[in-house]
Amino acid sequence: MPYKPKVGHIDFLNVLPLAYGYAHAGAPHEREDAFDLVRGVPAELNADIAAGRLDISNVSSILYARHAEKLVVLPHLCVSSNGPVESILLISKKPIDEIEDDPIALTAKSWTSHALLKIILQSGYGATPKYSVQHLTPDHPIPDDQTAALFIGDDALYLYWHASPQLYAYDLGAEWKKLTGKRMVYALWVATRAFAEREPLLLKKAAARIEASFAYGLAHKDAAIRSVLGEKPFLYHELDEYLGNIIRWDLTDDYLNGLRMFYIYAAKNKLIDKVPDIVFANV
Repeated sequence: MPYKPKVGHIDFLNVLPLAYGYAHAGAPHEREDAFDLVRGVPAELNADIAAGRLDISNVSSILYARHAEKLVVLPHLCVSSNGPVESILLISKKPIDEIEDDPIALTAKSWTSHALLKIILQSGYGATPKYSVQHLTPDHPIPDDQTAALFIGDDALYLYWHASPQLYAYDLGAEWKKLTGKRMVYALWVATRAFAEREPLLLKKAAARIEASFAYGLAHKDAAIRSVLGEKPFLYHELDEYLGNIIRWDLTDDYLNGLRMFYIYAAKNKLIDKVPDIVFANV
């Protein structure tokens, strides 16, 4: 039986067009035969591809910097924003410029957001909080013994629209833009170098399938949004604004410049060992 690549998929609304494309683009046998899809949150898929349990995945952008020697980046695709992102939020009991060595809880779901928050608080506000990774829920966003909490993904997007007015909410995309003037790349699609070298044709086929699925989902964005309205706690206009006006997916030069700046800050803050070269897959 021919080998089927194992492809990770972060099942957040920020890639809803891709999820819709995976489900609907092409004939049924094409959808089933392209690859085995493995769904999970960023932290899970980060660990899986670093350990070689996946061949291709969208992952936290900081993951590439920490494992660049065994990964290559798929060109063209990313999850990014030019300013506000809406789905990466610091929820705080006090203004951000009053945070010093306070305890801050970090979501267990992601890695890039951890690094981004530490960069913003250290480089932007001179703060050195005490961080801990915890299981967080939007209905009780800040644990009683914490000053603030970091949320990502659908939980953060819910809090963007529904956070208590008694709490402070800070959009980390907007904070990054304020700090650097740059765009921000939160996630990349990567492949392991071992898979890219062993199965170059399968890599090209899988990359083409991912891009075609994305294109289909974007062309049918209205249907994609309506497909989740009954199961997600959002209104149509909230997701319509978020998908395309806020979240971007094209890995253009402007976003690559922002990604390199993120790596420079991450190295300066000792969150990665060095600034990696960005090596693209031959697809």
